[in-house]
Amino acid sequence: MKEIRAYIEPFMLSKVTQALLEIPDFPGMSVSDCYGFGGERIADSSFDPYMLKKRIEIFASDEQVDDIFSTVMQAANTYQRGAGKIYIMDVSGSGNISSGERHQEDFPSRPK
Repeated sequence: MKEIRAYIEPFMLSKVTQALLEIPDFPGMSVSDCYGFGGERIADSSFDPYMLKKRIEIFASDEQVDDIFSTVMQAANTYQRGAGKIYIMDVSGSGNISSGERHQEDFPSRPK
């Protein structure tokens, strides 16, 4: 299982969501507001360098990662600096709070 974490421009969220929903058996995602800045900053101390971004978190099977990654890369691209970043991280396990089930390694199958 992997976590795909993307930071995108807020106005691109709808386009990215629509593209992801076209992926068969898309596992779902969480979205939150976040603020940050990259390597290029203005040295002026009166300048607030933080920019609003949308943070997307997706937990998916290893088999789905390439499709999800390429979909976000394409759909979120504004062709401008600051369009965003995307990361893929290993996840060693997960759990379902309501049932108490603990899952190791592979993402559990979704009920049909």
